[in-house]
Amino acid sequence: MLNSDIQALADRIVHHHSATFGARLHHDANSVELVPQPTPPAQRSEAAYLAALHACSQLGFIAVDAECLAQAWQRQTERTHHFDATHWPDSPQDFGLSGANPALAFPACPRALGLYGVLPSAEWVGRMARAGVPTVQLRFKSDDQAAIQREVQAAVKAVQCTGARLFINDHWQAAIDAGAYGIHVGQEDLDALEGAQLDAIRASGLRLGVSTHGYAEMVRAHAVQPSYIALGAVFPTTLKRMATAPQGTARLQAYVRLMQQYPLVAIGGISAEQFPEILATGVGSIAVVRALVNAPDPDAAAQHLSAFIPVS
Repeated sequence: MLNSDIQALADRIVHHHSATFGARLHHDANSVELVPQPTPPAQRSEAAYLAALHACSQLGFIAVDAECLAQAWQRQTERTHHFDATHWPDSPQDFGLSGANPALAFPACPRALGLYGVLPSAEWVGRMARAGVPTVQLRFKSDDQAAIQREVQAAVKAVQCTGARLFINDHWQAAIDAGAYGIHVGQEDLDALEGAQLDAIRASGLRLGVSTHGYAEMVRAHAVQPSYIALGAVFPTTLKRMATAPQGTARLQAYVRLMQQYPLVAIGGISAEQFPEILATGVGSIAVVRALVNAPDPDAAAQHLSAFIPVS
C-alpha cells in the first residue's frame, strides 16, 4: 500500500492526465480499449517513482511501460528539483535516450517516408510502387528459404525504376543479398538478432526499421539506433495478434514528442478518414495494409492516400 503522501502525488498525476491517457473501455470497432493495470512490484523507493508507478498503472499502461514512465518521472524530478504532476515526461534524457554513439547508428532515411504500404507479395510491392506509393515493405511469410529468396529478389526487381524505397520484413540476409533499401523487424526479431548480425546489417548499408508498442520497446529500439521507428498499433487491427492494446492517438502524440530524433511511422488499423488526426501528431509516415490490399481499386487508393502525406 502507498502511504498517504505518495497516494496524494499519484492522485494528482491521474487527475491531470486521465482525460488524455486515462484507461477507458469502449465497444465500437474504431475505439481503443484500455483498462487499469495492476501496479507492478517497485524497483525503487523514491516518492516520485512510486507515485508515478501507481498512477501510470491506473491510467492503463502495462507493467513494463508503467515502470519505464516511473523511472522517467523520478529522473525528471531529480533533474528539475521539483515534482510536477502536470508535466508528462517527454525529455529523452529522462528515458536514457541521450548520449548514443553516432558511429553505431544505422544509415539514415528520410524523416518523411510518406505513405508506407505493407504488402504480402512481390507482385503487390511492384503494383503499389508503380501506383506511386513512396515506401513499401514486403511482409512475406514462409519457412521455405528458397521461396523467401525468390520473393525478395522479385520485390527488389519490381521497385526498380519506380523510386520506391523497399523494406523487407524480417528476412535480413535475403534483403542484403538482393540489394533492398532496408529491413524491418519486430521486437522479438530484434531480440533474436545477435551483435554480429546487427553489425552485418549495418555494414551492408541497409536501413533498419523497428516496430514498437510502448515506452519500454521504444527505449529498446533506441539501443540499436535504427533508421526509423514504427509506433503502434494505433487502432484495433485484425491482421495480427498484438501483445498490447491499441495505443490511440493521445499516446501516439506523446511517443512522437519523446522520439522526434527519429523518422516515425504510425501503424495499425489506420483508415483514410483517420489520416488527418494521425498526421497532426507529427509522424512523418503512415503505414497501411488493408487500406490498399482490400480497396476496391488499390491503385486509386494508393494515389489518394499518397496525396495526404508529404515526402522528403
